[in-house]
Parts: sequence; structure tokens; C-alpha cells
Amino acid sequence: MRTRYGVSPWIDRTPTSRVPDFSRLRGAHTTDVVIVGGGLTGCATAYACALAGVKTIVIEADRVGRGSAGRSAGLLLPDPGPSFRDLEQAHGLRAARTAFESWRRASLEGAALLRRLHITCGLEPVTPLIVAARDDERMLRRELDARVKGGAGGTWLTRTLLGKLTAPEAPAAVRLRDAFTLDPYRACLGLSAAAASRGAVIFERSRVQKVKFTRKHVDVAVESGQVRASAVIVATGTATLEFRQLRRHFKRRESYMVLTEPMPAAVRKQIGSRGTTFNDTHRPHHRVRFTADDRILVAGATQDETPERTRPSILVQRTGQLMYELLTMFPAISGLMPEYGWEVLSGETADGLMYIGPHRNYPRHLFALGGGGDSVTGAFLAARILVRALQDAAEKEDAVWAFTRQGSH
Repeated sequence: MRTRYGVSPWIDRTPTSRVPDFSRLRGAHTTDVVIVGGGLTGCATAYACALAGVKTIVIEADRVGRGSAGRSAGLLLPDPGPSFRDLEQAHGLRAARTAFESWRRASLEGAALLRRLHITCGLEPVTPLIVAARDDERMLRRELDARVKGGAGGTWLTRTLLGKLTAPEAPAAVRLRDAFTLDPYRACLGLSAAAASRGAVIFERSRVQKVKFTRKHVDVAVESGQVRASAVIVATGTATLEFRQLRRHFKRRESYMVLTEPMPAAVRKQIGSRGTTFNDTHRPHHRVRFTADDRILVAGATQDETPERTRPSILVQRTGQLMYELLTMFPAISGLMPEYGWEVLSGETADGLMYIGPHRNYPRHLFALGGGGDSVTGAFLAARILVRALQDAAEKEDAVWAFTRQGSH
């Protein structure tokens, strides 16, 4: 089998007939809010805005859903990324508790919304695990103790209990709850259609060239048109060149992903149930999930962004590396080939949390930036917070995600 490099399987395996074709932005438009970025965050926010009666325009530079969301691992996870202990140390117990609780709630709300809208995206509940690497059992135990103390929860699994689940051999693990697998590209397409049905206007192939603001409005210009709005929401994953002052808040990172060919029946029997997803405590960590058609997805090898000219060769190397590391977790897959190998770019913040909300240097702007490739939960969290901000109804817990949180300047 020949591996397809640089191609997301979610996008590649979606029939063309299922992909909407939105027009380019041409001419002058006015609206209440313009959203820059047609990924999962932009589309979820567009739907939430339209549902709230806010006149909305979405501008996507390429095609809807083909950025980081359509290249992600396809998971709604209950944890925001950094450990509870790290967040508690950086921002205090109350902030850590709020971050974990609001993220877990967003995972459940995101799944509920996709079901309510009848979006066909392979949404299934899954048991999330954190698996201790060989010498990390004590560290994981301390993390669980901090989570329990802070109300984030979790269950300790010994080696014997872990052996009953589909996971690599390890000294111990923590079992969590409220996670789901999904096809993130189809979820994004479904949300874009739902937003459009509520009156949102979506433009593709329209790269933003300039954003100008005054006390009364904001103007967003593309090559062949312009939108004037009361506010702009920037949902581009990381800060783009138009927002140079914000770029220092993010370290541009690359993560790599591999999707195997389907497992033969004999291998599938040895591996067991597909009902888990796990990450380990290695740095950088591995993330593993299973698909409904008996493939294994492994993500990891995260590193700083590399020059574009070297990425193809690095992608081949990282695909081989991840397949070898997957084999060490599950020796039964010997001989299984990688069908897809691809990378996803992200903007990593200093504390690992997204930035969601306004920034003092950019009046009439709201942002939803940061986050890695493991989970798309942040899209649904951001949609909820951003609509509240537009309605001047921000809640106290929203400050955890603000640029002004402790340690951010």
C-alpha cells in the first residue's frame, strides 16, 4: 500500500457531492459581525450568532473546514490540554477548576448540538484515558490527586484494570469521561450548513488583506470586496500577520498524524474494543484513537514549526517514527501499513489554554486563538463565550480564557 502524505483522511474520504461550494466575496457588504476563519470554531460561532439573531458573515481564505479542524484527530475531549497541576500552579486552584469544568461542559454541549442538528459525522462516545509512561506513575498519581481535589475527577486504574481496556501495557492510567470521536471535517460542513440555514452568509476563497477599525465599526477587506460590521471575530487558529502584536503570545507548532489501513480480523481480535482513546505522559505525548472502520489513528512527534521546503521529507520521517512507536504499544499490528500521514499546524500558548475574547489593542475585535490538534472541543467553548461577549453578557468564568488572565500581557 502506498501512503498518502500531506492528505487528511477526513477531507479525502468525503464525497465531493457532500461538500458545499460557497462563493467568493465580491462587492460591499454590511453586517452585525464578520467572522474571519471558516473552520470548526468559525462555523460553530456563526451558527451560535445566527441562532441569537445576530446578522453574520463568515470569510474563509480557502475552503470551509480544510484548515486545522479538518486535519485534527477528530476528538471532543473533556480536558483543555495542559495538566490540572500546571494550570493550578500558573493561575490558582479556582482558575484551573473553572478551565477544566467549562471545557468538559463544552465537550458535552458540542456533542449535543451535533446530535440535535442531525449532523452525520460519526459521533460516538469513547472512554478517554491518560496512560502513565514507564517512570511516570507517581507523577500521574499526583495529577489525579490534584484533579480530585479541584473537582475535575478521574479514576485510577492499576495495571490489571487497564489490561481489560484497549490500551498499551503500562503501570497505571487515569480514566476520564465525557469524550467523543467524530469526523471533524463533516462536523464542520454540517455546522456551516446549519449556520447558512439560519441566515449566516459564508464566503470561501476570500483571503483577508486588511482589517481597519474606528470607534463605530470595523472594515474587513479582501481582494474583490469589503465587509463593514459592528464587530469582527478572528478564528484563524493562531494570530495571522494582520495581528502582529498578538503573535508573541503563540509558538507555532507542528503535530503529525498517521491513519493506518484497516486492521485484519485477526489483529482486530487481539487489539480488542475500539471504545477508548488515550494519551500518554511522554513529552511530546502520543494520542491514539480508533475509527469505526477498524483503523488506528496515532498523533504525536510535536515540534516547532519547520520551514515549508523541508516539511515533505520531515513528514515521511515522522510517519515512520509514529508507526514504529505505535508498534511498541501494540505489537499485534506488526505488518500494518500507514494509509495516510499528515501534519497539522497550531499556535501553542505559554500555558496551553486558548485565548478567547477581546484584546485591549484591538477595539471591536474578538478572538478565538490557540489550541492543539488533539481536541476540537474549544470550538464549542469559544462559540458560547463569543456570543456572550457580543451581547455584553460575559460571565465571570470567561476571564479564564482572556488575554488578561494572570501571566498574559
